[in-house]
Amino acid sequence: MSAKYDRIGINYAELRKPDGRIARTIENALGSARTVLNVGAGTGAYEPADRSVVAVEPSREMIRKRRPAAAEAIQACAHALPFDDGSFDASMAILTIHHWPDKEAGLREVRRVTRGRIVLLTFDPAHRPWLTDYLPDLAALDEAQMPTMSDYERWLGAVRITQVLVPHDCSDGFLYAYWRRPAAYLDGRIRSGSSSFWAIGNAEAGLQNLRRDLETGEWERRYAELLTLDAYDAGYRLVVAG
Repeated sequence: MSAKYDRIGINYAELRKPDGRIARTIENALGSARTVLNVGAGTGAYEPADRSVVAVEPSREMIRKRRPAAAEAIQACAHALPFDDGSFDASMAILTIHHWPDKEAGLREVRRVTRGRIVLLTFDPAHRPWLTDYLPDLAALDEAQMPTMSDYERWLGAVRITQVLVPHDCSDGFLYAYWRRPAAYLDGRIRSGSSSFWAIGNAEAGLQNLRRDLETGEWERRYAELLTLDAYDAGYRLVVAG
C-alpha cells in the first residue's frame, strides 16, 4: 500500500480537497471526543480542527503532501498501531480500509487503542453507480476490496450505518464523486486522484464508450434523473461503532 500511494500521492492533495458537507457529517459522528486517531490519514483532509488529532499513514509521499494545518503524522500501518490500549477517545478512518492488507486485524487494532467511537467512511460494494456500466472492472474491484456492511458487524459488533449523500458539486474527487459531471472521468488528471483507476489498469475502451455517449446525448438520456438531483446516494456509508 505504501509504495502505491507514494505514486498516487503526487497529485492527490490537489484533487482530493475536503468537502465541507461531508466533513460536518464526520465531525458530528465523532461526538464529544477530544482526542482522535486518524488511521490511513492521507493528506489529513477530514481531520477536525477543534480536537487533538494524531494521524497514522503508511505512505511517505502522503505524509509529505499533508496540509499545513493537518496533524503531525506517524508512519505506521493499521494492523500495528504504536499506541497503548485506550489511548484515544475516538478513531476515524476515511475511505481507507479497503487498502488495508488485513482489514479485520486493522480494525481490531483500532478498537484496542480507542476508548469510544470508531467512525469509518467507506463504500458499500453492493451498490452499483452508473460508472460501473461503462467500467465493470470497477464493480469487480469494489467487490474484491471493499468490506461488506455485514463484515463491519462481525468485526466491530453493533454498528450504525447511514448513507452519505454525495453533493453534485463535491470538492473531494473520490471515485464516484463526479456522478453528475460525467465528462470529468475523461480527464486523466482527475482519474489519477483515484486509486481504483490505478488498480484496474487500462480503462480506455469503457472511457471511449462514455465519450461517445456524451457526444451523442445517450448518457443524458440514460441517466436523465441524475441531472435533477442535488445530492446522490453513490454507495458511500458512514459506519459508527461504539
